[in-house]
Amino acid sequence: MKIYPIETGNFKLDGGAMFGVVPKVLWQRTNPADSNNLIDMAVRCMLIEDGDRLILIDTGTGNKQSDKFFSHYHLFGNASLDNSLKELGFHKDDITDVFLTHLHFDHCGGSIQFNTNKTGYEPAFKNAKFWSNKNHWHWATEPNVREKASFLKENINPIQESGQLSFIELNDNNLIKNAPLGFDILCVDGHTEKQMLPMINYKGQTLVFMADLLPTIGHIPLPYVMGYDVRPLLTMTEKEAFLKLAASKNFMLFLEHDASHEICTVKHTEKGVRLNKTYTFNEIFN
Repeated sequence: MKIYPIETGNFKLDGGAMFGVVPKVLWQRTNPADSNNLIDMAVRCMLIEDGDRLILIDTGTGNKQSDKFFSHYHLFGNASLDNSLKELGFHKDDITDVFLTHLHFDHCGGSIQFNTNKTGYEPAFKNAKFWSNKNHWHWATEPNVREKASFLKENINPIQESGQLSFIELNDNNLIKNAPLGFDILCVDGHTEKQMLPMINYKGQTLVFMADLLPTIGHIPLPYVMGYDVRPLLTMTEKEAFLKLAASKNFMLFLEHDASHEICTVKHTEKGVRLNKTYTFNEIFN
């Protein structure tokens, strides 16, 4: 098995929305804001090369939305999914499986692209299975008012229409051992219904793809919860349990949205679990 971080681009979000009720004077210590109160965000995906399988975890925002849509997110940087794959010697057609942690546009937008004539949409990975779960799929296709703007039909419906959609079978304890793609999956419900976090045994370490349970290192303290979360109190409970385990087991936490840090570890302190160290991916796994 070999794993690669995949940079697909950067964008900006309102710092207040990203940290909920936490005052700016506190969160800007780790996530400094510009004059418009916007903070830098990454869209960092993961590629797993495992035998005959080439598994992509999340796909970024894609590029098919309108300029008006993207103007709200202030995209910056030169990274793209296509270029990152090309630098590693891969192409979208090589991908065998696309694992979607959840279906918010910044996690699944790159799954679907315009067809050749731009008259409709098609999967960007024509040879891949797309993996979600039934609970979250139902949640996304019949969205609540709060999340509706993040669940875009053009990112979701074409996956099912293509016949390439597969579902991970869930269980009652929210930890799926030996899932179909060869890694464990932790399901969490605070940010959105049945978000799935891959937990991968790699080179003697447990590498956890944190998605939106822990967007950045600034979100490690328990009250630092995104205003986007549909169940913020549940996020705190889920985050507390996970971070205690991560500190005890020295998990490597792969950060999808932290623009400055790829991986971090956490530790137990008198004030609760706090940041231990940050690393580039290659510092740990090269």
